[in-house]
Amino acid sequence: MKKLYGVTTAMVTPFDESGKVMVGALREMTEFLLARGVHCLYPCGTTGEMFLMSSEERMRVAETVVRQTAGRATVYVHVGAMDPEETVRLARHACDCGADGIGVVTPIFFGTNPEAMFRYYVRVLQAIPRDFPAYLYNIPQCAANDLTCDVVRRILDACPNVVGIKYSLADMVRTYEYLEIDERFEVVQGADRLFLPALAMGCAGTVSGVSAVYPEPFVKVYESWRRGDIAAAQKWQRLANRFVEALGAGANMALFKCGLKRRGLETGHMHAPQIDLSDAEAVALCERLATLETSMPEGLLVPYVRDAEGVSC
Repeated sequence: MKKLYGVTTAMVTPFDESGKVMVGALREMTEFLLARGVHCLYPCGTTGEMFLMSSEERMRVAETVVRQTAGRATVYVHVGAMDPEETVRLARHACDCGADGIGVVTPIFFGTNPEAMFRYYVRVLQAIPRDFPAYLYNIPQCAANDLTCDVVRRILDACPNVVGIKYSLADMVRTYEYLEIDERFEVVQGADRLFLPALAMGCAGTVSGVSAVYPEPFVKVYESWRRGDIAAAQKWQRLANRFVEALGAGANMALFKCGLKRRGLETGHMHAPQIDLSDAEAVALCERLATLETSMPEGLLVPYVRDAEGVSC
């Protein structure tokens, strides 16, 4: 069973002007990330504008990433949807298409009580094979619902395929409380700036949106941490944080898509009702990123370059 660890990149979804998934561009993004050493991929999450896609489009994204990765990294597909039955459908598809596991966000927008939260997860997780791993996904600042430790414990008792949680609120106390639930229950932090502190607390890694654009400093944080070079890990975390701040910490994916274009990738457009950056905003962002890039070691930030067949990085 493969689990999330190290740098798990929350992937951007490229859309054309009509809002359709650009499959070729998605394959190139996958290659870009794999070549830069990320450990796991997480398509169809918040960074991927998941709720703006149809289920068929989400399935297409999942299939594309799984096939392009071809076992070279762990792939967990986020499957949470507004309708529990749609979540089940996407979860079963992720299993059938060869993903290594799934992430399932809490119910969103409409308030839920602890019993409703428990029943939701049991409905979804008992509808897939017992050996197909799943991460719970708690992002209360967007979902308007929180997944408490007490409910997590109930879910674990009922659903043995739950192996961890992706927690995307910058709350280190709750992160610690999740870590204390069970030694086999893994926690991955979704706040990019807390990657190194989360590792120090015992988290398995991060699910990072900014690493979709600048994976290199995040990979360096993890590599430094693994070899016990804390000073180097701190240096790389500080560098990573500068890119996090420049890219708005995930508040606007249009910044991510502009940054990826700077790196040589075709990212298409935001999915309506979201909008792309204006020309002036794009110029200002690229100027700031150019300045930040000069603080990185020479040769680390290699731009994406297509070969004669259109697939290279």
